Amino acid sequence: MLAERSDQRVFSISDQFGPLVAVAYRTPDATAIVVMMREPNDSLFEFAATVEFAGDILRHLLTNPYEALTVVDREGIVRYISPVHERFFGLPAGGGLGKHVTQVIENTRLHEVARNGRAEIGQLQVMKDTSRVVTRIPVQGSRGEVVGAIGQVMFKGPEQLQTLSAELSRLRSEVEYYRRELSSLRERSVGLDQLIGDGPAMRRLKQQILKVAPLDVPVLLVGESGTGKELVAQAIHQLSPRREEALVMINAAALPANLVESELFGYEAGAFTGAERKGRRGKVEQADRSSLFLDELGDMPLEMQVKLLRVLEDGSYERIGGQGSRISNFRLISASNRDFQRLIDEGRFRLDLFYRVSAVTIPLPPLRDRLEDIPALARQALKRFAQRHGVAVRRLSTAAIQLLQQQDWPGNVRQLMHVVERAAIFAETDPIGPTDFDLQTPSKPDSVSESLTRVEENLIRAALQRCGGNKKRAAAELGISRSYLYKRLAALADLPFP
Repeated sequence: MLAERSDQRVFSISDQFGPLVAVAYRTPDATAIVVMMREPNDSLFEFAATVEFAGDILRHLLTNPYEALTVVDREGIVRYISPVHERFFGLPAGGGLGKHVTQVIENTRLHEVARNGRAEIGQLQVMKDTSRVVTRIPVQGSRGEVVGAIGQVMFKGPEQLQTLSAELSRLRSEVEYYRRELSSLRERSVGLDQLIGDGPAMRRLKQQILKVAPLDVPVLLVGESGTGKELVAQAIHQLSPRREEALVMINAAALPANLVESELFGYEAGAFTGAERKGRRGKVEQADRSSLFLDELGDMPLEMQVKLLRVLEDGSYERIGGQGSRISNFRLISASNRDFQRLIDEGRFRLDLFYRVSAVTIPLPPLRDRLEDIPALARQALKRFAQRHGVAVRRLSTAAIQLLQQQDWPGNVRQLMHVVERAAIFAETDPIGPTDFDLQTPSKPDSVSESLTRVEENLIRAALQRCGGNKKRAAAELGISRSYLYKRLAALADLPFP
């Protein structure tokens, strides 16, 4: 058996005495084999026993020019140097053995690692006027004590490390690019998913959004209150090349006329009494490289329309109290429920500004023209209500859905959401039935509108009470924008709020 294995330098055998390891040494005339007992859990002999070419692997590790080794004992005495290292240092074979490592390798710290037992990875070492990136690793004995250290060249020069770093940076950039693309695809899906409904009117609206979003042109959204103009603006922005920056929003109707300019263009420090000490960036400045959603455009004062027109012409604007022009590269998405032709005829809206903002006009369908979407919208309202309040999702009976589809909904989707949420609060049964809704068959044209006002008033009262008068939190809880909340508070003059 030994004769059959004598072509190997190190191999394992087993007999009645237990596991043995054999080391073979060959000469031209004979082969000497030394057999020794080995411990069953000895990893070195286990390696030799299980890998037939173990000797070739060890030889490769010791002589490979890319994995050259220097070995010292715990006193820092050189016990082995790979041939490639000997040639590099101009040593004859075995010329460095028995010497202290500092006598053989300049600027070495291998003896320090053997002494303190702390590894040094990726260190820069200058040898013979050449920089190398090296690693120094302590070696532990069977009882855990440090018996020596191994030094190895990781890179033949920092240039190789820089090349690797550059390649790593390139790969990271590619990963980041694909991560952004994946995020973009998700955002596109989310943007359109927020527009609930799959009837003909909504399919047409989504097709228009997909066509106009990639084009860097102004968009005007027109439609009745509550049709979801803010959601459409979000979808257009998320599908546009500017989606990396956050959409900036401002409601022209929610601000007093004297504050519109400062909100749009900002102001310098000390521009007026009560101004912030460091000044303030306006919405136009914040929207640089992004999109600016200007809601209720039809309610903008005439003097501000002139300044907005100038910004749209060349992107330049001035802060209040500022001395020079600034530039902002933004895309305008505006919205209104007003009749622009009537405003223009009455001299309350500039015709030249209308042409600027309405390069693409998208009408939003009222809910009465998409009654087939009411079941999906109602389910979404119940789902959001349950998530917001941590309760189980309620259901709607078939009769309840039929009742909702029989209404005119002058307040559109917003009114539907409020009515469904109110039913979710007060309904005693599940599924919610027709009698759980605060709706009446209209006996006069404005009865449903009055019902909407009552529902909104009740919901706003309750939200403000729960939030201690905090309008920001109340708006978030109601699922509406702060600007719309302010608008409703102004309309509900008898509603007490802080």
